[in-house]
Amino acid sequence: MATWQYQLASPPTEPRTLELWLQHAAGRIFFEDMRDYALQRIDPQLAPNARVAVEKGIDDAVYGLMMILDGVTGALSNATHRVELGVTVRLVEAQAPGKVVAELDLAQGDGMCMGYHGWREGNFGDDPITREQPTE
Repeated sequence: MATWQYQLASPPTEPRTLELWLQHAAGRIFFEDMRDYALQRIDPQLAPNARVAVEKGIDDAVYGLMMILDGVTGALSNATHRVELGVTVRLVEAQAPGKVVAELDLAQGDGMCMGYHGWREGNFGDDPITREQPTE
């Protein structure tokens, strides 16, 4: 299910717990809106061994992105300059767009690569990130 089909759960208030929660929230977005999106588009007519290969390719690409987010890879440099990528996860006020409650550069977090393995199994931490949208 895409992340727009969920409601955000209430974030924790303790600073360290909130920092972990933000990282898990970012992982949830990447896994729901990137990995699951790609998995759902695999041709259902593929032979089982081909499907396994495609799934591995998707997982390898997602892990590659996690390495870029962690700063393990993804930089170009010469003797005078360096180009780096950065991704920040922010918690913002819904009623005051742009008002940042909490913010974390994912390269400064605990490691998107470390989170990857649990996220593949659906583990997004101890504090809930989302709840399903109410059906009408």
